[in-house]
Amino acid sequence: MANFGDLVGAFLQSSMAPSGNNRIGNVLEGLQQSGFGGQGGQAQAPEGAGGGILGSVLDMVKGGLSNAAQNPTQAGGLGALVGSLFGGGGSSVKGAIGGGVMAMLASVAMQALQNSGRQQAPASGGMPWSGGNMPLGLKAPETPEEERAVENTAQLLLKGMINAAKSDGEIGPKEMERIVGKLQETGADDDARQWVLNEMRQPLNLDAFAAEIPNLEVAIQVYAASLLAVEVDTDAERDYLHQLAAKSGIPAGVALQINKTLGVTV
Repeated sequence: MANFGDLVGAFLQSSMAPSGNNRIGNVLEGLQQSGFGGQGGQAQAPEGAGGGILGSVLDMVKGGLSNAAQNPTQAGGLGALVGSLFGGGGSSVKGAIGGGVMAMLASVAMQALQNSGRQQAPASGGMPWSGGNMPLGLKAPETPEEERAVENTAQLLLKGMINAAKSDGEIGPKEMERIVGKLQETGADDDARQWVLNEMRQPLNLDAFAAEIPNLEVAIQVYAASLLAVEVDTDAERDYLHQLAAKSGIPAGVALQINKTLGVTV
């Protein structure tokens, strides 16, 4: 059985849109500037949120941006920095990358919902997050139910990225072969590669997919992941993303905020 949490990182390395590094960089830079999980910032996470992988990635981004500012002739841009953070391969790092991506997407959801006023942490009297005081992905699962929820979210993120790639036409055999080959290079096992191959071969059914998404928190993560999978440079891709947001219950204003966070025009 595929480990979907690990597979998120492997798939993203294998099939991310060319501008995906820059989009991830926009998110991480925004989190760093807002003090997410730390001091300051309008959309702070509860104490301890984003620790571990996300906290380490934010520290690396902060250090990388500082070095770039001090050595502008050596700076490759934020996209190059993110490429070095997320572009590693092999089974020894794919789980860490997957965890970092999921933490990043959970933080996008948390900020989007807090900024829209639609959900707050329990301490402020709002609905609880999937992990209690913060979204799963920003905290380690503590129960078998939370472990299953994390795996289900990871599976939906993968389906979302694959569906987005299908949105302007089917994924051709050569592209499937390339993606599966890249997955093998990143250490994905046979079950994981076969699962991805089967999903790529399935016809796109947005209504059925949207029905699988359990709540707005996960819908935002799926939408943000989809923005990493395609360039959003065709009418078909833009139409798909508008429909994904509408059918999964993301309000138009929240979708616009996510687009802004990633630096994408849809």
